[in-house]
Amino acid sequence: MRLSPDTLAMTATLALLTALGPLSTDMYLPSLPAIAAFFNTGAADVQMTLSAFLFGFAAGQFVHGPLSDHYGRRPVLLAGLGLFAAATAACALAPSIEWLTAARFAQALGASGPIVLARAVVRDLYEGPRAGRELSRMGTIMGLVPALAPALGGVLQAHYGWRASFVVALACGLVLAAVVAAALPETLRRRPEGQLSLARIGGEFRIVIASRLYRVYVGLAALTYAGLFSFISGSSFVLQNLYGLGEIAFGLSFGTVVIGYISGTVLAQRLVGRHGLDGTIALGTACLAAGGLVMLAFALAGVASVFAVVLPMAVYTFGVGLVMPQTAASAMMPFPERAGAASSLLGICQMTFAALIGLYVGHVVADSAVPLAATIAMIGVGALALFTGSRHIRAGA
Repeated sequence: MRLSPDTLAMTATLALLTALGPLSTDMYLPSLPAIAAFFNTGAADVQMTLSAFLFGFAAGQFVHGPLSDHYGRRPVLLAGLGLFAAATAACALAPSIEWLTAARFAQALGASGPIVLARAVVRDLYEGPRAGRELSRMGTIMGLVPALAPALGGVLQAHYGWRASFVVALACGLVLAAVVAAALPETLRRRPEGQLSLARIGGEFRIVIASRLYRVYVGLAALTYAGLFSFISGSSFVLQNLYGLGEIAFGLSFGTVVIGYISGTVLAQRLVGRHGLDGTIALGTACLAAGGLVMLAFALAGVASVFAVVLPMAVYTFGVGLVMPQTAASAMMPFPERAGAASSLLGICQMTFAALIGLYVGHVVADSAVPLAATIAMIGVGALALFTGSRHIRAGA
């Protein structure tokens, strides 16, 4: 049986493909302190396994989109899922922190394919606000994964140790590969003539990045995700090491934050039809700034409470749910013939910037919640300023 557009089965499949990357990260978050103890290393070295994943995610997106524009979505997607499975097995068997870091990079190379190609499939099938609504629907389903993954990871850590989360991720990757092979149709309507080359890929990227409108939406996506990744990078050390949460309690607190994201994606499905893509992004960027500033205010006031971190972050992730699907749809909309390249470049910029921010957070988060809160606040305010300051560019488009 083949999956058809405008069905829940198609939306759910694409959502789970985009969730493979977050699953690979969020499920092992409760294990980060345990991994540091197991390998007798510090927080910065363990955090590098997170940043290595994002660098790999960025590198993989350089090729997945252009390859899929030339050869089709299905074969490139299956190749990415195969690489993901092999690298995840290597993570589960890692004998050292260096091995784990390298395997995480390779894991991300494979995991980057599904998210790039899921967005490209949406652009193949849908137009305008309908594409934004589909991405928001996918975000609602996808949001269940980071809501449940840390709690599941906490249980796995408590009972089986840190390697178990990678075994579960491997099983999920294999199941998705089977679904894609059996049911996902090819959605690329027209393939370009001529041979694919690095020069041609570079030319496709140059055409996309030349658009000022595209750069605005990519900047918004990069800032929004960087704030979220700052929390992903630093929350386990702040909430577990500084505030004393156990693995399972941390997973539950992380799930509370993800509820904000899911709520944002649900509201976005209604707002985008009434107020358009930019109207939805406007509310989202205001929430990013508000959540970050409130968290920073609590940290500066010395409020050493889990709620002083989790609740403002839920406001921030509510904004993420409003902003991320709409910026992706807006960025790719002008490039129907280059949806893969546009999606790839979006991901490259988004993941590279987040990885750099994550490296910074890993070095400053050890003794206080203030650096984490300040980073998220600056990023949220920056996203709001970019959206407000780009009004003339968006209006001109």
